[in-house]
Amino acid sequence: MTGTAGTAARYLYLTRHGEASPDESELTANGRRQAVLLGERLRNTPLSAVHHGPLPRAEETARLIGEQLSGVPLRPSELAGDYIPYVPRRGELPAESADTLIGRLSQFPAEERELGPASARAALARFTGAVEGDEPRHELVVTHNFLIGWLVRAALDAPKWRWMGLNHANAALTVIRYAPDRPASVLLYNDTGHLPDDLRWTGFPPDLHV
Repeated sequence: MTGTAGTAARYLYLTRHGEASPDESELTANGRRQAVLLGERLRNTPLSAVHHGPLPRAEETARLIGEQLSGVPLRPSELAGDYIPYVPRRGELPAESADTLIGRLSQFPAEERELGPASARAALARFTGAVEGDEPRHELVVTHNFLIGWLVRAALDAPKWRWMGLNHANAALTVIRYAPDRPASVLLYNDTGHLPDDLRWTGFPPDLHV
């Protein structure tokens, strides 16, 4: 399920913030380089806005991306924040991985598990679906790993729990197209072509590096 029906296509660009310091209060030098390089990649993209979460690592990434663009407004959004988008019941999960997945979620505070799903539903309504008008809209959302997984899961009509296991590298790029009267299309996923080898795969589980 995605946002409301419209008459023109929306191109939703998604990126995870750049590599953050251990206390997540700012970007590392690598994270700042990642953000600048992503901004340079997007320089000729007709973005109408850069939405970003409220946490420092997302805000700083958006600012550095925005400095590489011309006249694209930065728009803070709580819906682009870092939260758990959906908490599955055991019966929804594959039997062989249910204990692992439930154990991982149990590490988060109860408040996050209770409040996150409402924000995730609101994010779907805000950021997805075709738009009104005659011209396509291009928007970037600078956010966090969980929300990207949730939006990709929704675009593919995968089960709600399947946001888990969809990992996104720092400053990688995902693009989803929402056209009127058509299923959503994932055009790019976790693309790091704008990053040199030494800046790729940060924030990604080591066992999944290729």
